[in-house]
Amino acid sequence: MSVLWKVSELGQSIWCDFISRELIDSGGLLDMVSQGVRGVTSNPAIFRKSIGEGQEYDGPISAFSRAGLSTEEIYEELVLDDVGRAADILLPVFQTTGGLDGYVSLEVDPRLADDRDGTVEQAVRLKKLLGRPNVMIKIPATEAGIAAIEQATSLGISVNATLIFSLDQSRKVNQAYIGGLEKRLARGEDVSSVRSVASLFVSRLDSALDPVLEAKGLGSMVTCSGVDNARLAYSGWGDVFSSSRWDALADKGACPQRMLWASTGTKSQSYRDTFYVEELMGPYTVNTVPPATMKAFMDHGVVEDRIGRDLDGAVSRREAMADSGIDLDQVTSSLMDQGVSAFVSAFDDLMGAIKTKASLS
Repeated sequence: MSVLWKVSELGQSIWCDFISRELIDSGGLLDMVSQGVRGVTSNPAIFRKSIGEGQEYDGPISAFSRAGLSTEEIYEELVLDDVGRAADILLPVFQTTGGLDGYVSLEVDPRLADDRDGTVEQAVRLKKLLGRPNVMIKIPATEAGIAAIEQATSLGISVNATLIFSLDQSRKVNQAYIGGLEKRLARGEDVSSVRSVASLFVSRLDSALDPVLEAKGLGSMVTCSGVDNARLAYSGWGDVFSSSRWDALADKGACPQRMLWASTGTKSQSYRDTFYVEELMGPYTVNTVPPATMKAFMDHGVVEDRIGRDLDGAVSRREAMADSGIDLDQVTSSLMDQGVSAFVSAFDDLMGAIKTKASLS
C-alpha cells in the first residue's frame, strides 16, 4: 500500500501542488491518483513555470495567436484546458469520496485581490466555463477576498480560500464559508453540494521568523512557528465547526470547510525534507504537497496523527515571541501582502512569456 493511502486512512488528503500539460499527457497525474493523490492545486506561479517554460504549450499558443486571440485569452484557453482535463482524471475520486476530494483548484486573477465584486464575477464565470463539479475556485483571503468568499459560497461555488497566514484570517475564512451557506439556506437552496478548504501557508512563516528568533536568542523556537500556527488554526477550526451555528447547517446536510496546509515544501536544509507533511498530519485536513516533497515523503515519510500535539507549548511560544517584541500580526500581514504581490508578479511574467511565444508564431 502506498504511504499516501495510509495518510488517507488516517483522515488527511494529499493533494499535488502542481499542474502541467506534460504531467497530464504523460499519465503522470493518473499515476499519482492511483498512488493516493486526492486532488490538485494551481496558482499563478505554478502556471508561470509550466506554461512559461513548457514547450508543450508552444504549438497551441501559436495556433491561438494566429486565430487572433489576445494574450489573456490565450492564457485562459490554456489554463481552462489543463484544469478541465485534470478535473476529468480526478472525477472518479470526487465520485467515490462523495465530493470530499477529487478537486482541482484554479485561482482568480490575483490583480483582483482587493476587488470583491470583480473576484465574485470572475469566480462565477470560471465555474461556468469549466462546467465540472470538482473544481474549486481559489480566492485570496484579503479583506475584499473574504467578503468575496462568502458571496461566492452563497452562489454555490466551492472555494479554496488561499494566502491565509494568521489565526484571525483563518477564523474569518471559516466564518465566511458558514455565512455563505447560511445565505443559501435562507433562500431555500441546497447546502450539501458546496465544499471549501481554507489554505494556511506554513513554511513562509518560518522563513520570516527563524532569523528573527535566532537574533533574539530564541533559537530553541526555530522550526516551531509555522507548525504552531497551523496547529492553533486547526484548534480554532474545531471550535467553529462544533458550534451551534454550524450544527444548524450540518442538520441540513452542509459539509465542514477543511483546513488545508499550503507551502509545505521545506525551504531550509536544516529542516527534514518531509517535516511539514509529517508534523501537520491529522483528520479532516488537506496537505498540498509539491512534487519533490511528495517524492521524499513516499520514500521515507512517517504516517502519524500529530496535528493536535503540544498546543500548550504552541501558546507559550507565541507568548514568548510577543514578550520579546515580535509583532506576529505585523509579520503575517506583511507575508500576506508579499504573497499577493508575488502572485501578481508571477501572473504578469506569465503574460509576458505567452506574449513572447505568440510573437514567434
